[in-house]
Amino acid sequence: MSAPAALITGGTSGIGKATAELLRSRGHRVMVTGLSNAAEAGLPEDVTVVRADARSLPDIDGVMDRVREQFGSLDLLFLNAGISRPGPIESTDEETFDALFGTNVKGNFFTLQKALPLLKEGSSVVFTVGAGDVVGAAMKAAKGALLPLMRSLAIELAPRRIRVNAVSPGLIDTPAYSKMGVSQEMVDAWGRDVPLGRAGTASEIAEAVAFLASDAAAYITGDDLVVSGGVGVQARA
Repeated sequence: MSAPAALITGGTSGIGKATAELLRSRGHRVMVTGLSNAAEAGLPEDVTVVRADARSLPDIDGVMDRVREQFGSLDLLFLNAGISRPGPIESTDEETFDALFGTNVKGNFFTLQKALPLLKEGSSVVFTVGAGDVVGAAMKAAKGALLPLMRSLAIELAPRRIRVNAVSPGLIDTPAYSKMGVSQEMVDAWGRDVPLGRAGTASEIAEAVAFLASDAAAYITGDDLVVSGGVGVQARA
């Protein structure tokens, strides 16, 4: 029996990269997509890196061709590609709005649609969403669209025994903050306000994804696993 195969979008840095490294260490065959090449990503040589824009349907088709050629089928699809452009409604222009929905919603939707023929019976789909730390109306709308989509798909794909869930990270210390101009000192300060007193790590989210993809979660579908150090609890209190 061949090793399980995983496709991770947005897998060349942060949470996606940590998940790729974890799954590879546990015997998965792993392919990741992103805007970085293999050398820039710094992943192990046996992790396949496919340069692709999550918003581009031709790029998504190309990724699925690579999956079909290299793996034949998929056991896990981790829909992690996303962008963050926080800001109030007054300063959100059409380009920003389209970029947010193009990557976070359209990209995830069509990646799953095009991956369906490759997903094995009993496979797992995991979305990255968010745990109340999303700032800005457009950002919240784009991320918020994923939870009802995930739950609808969980029902639709249940007859094929394909489980569909989400992981919602809270404050996670990844390179995404530095790309937005947020200093490490600021991330650390925010972390002190988290109930557990610190920011989370990408590897902690990777463990949550690995759990949702495993046989230990065989009776879990349509659920959102919040990994936030308690921030998710604060948001619902």
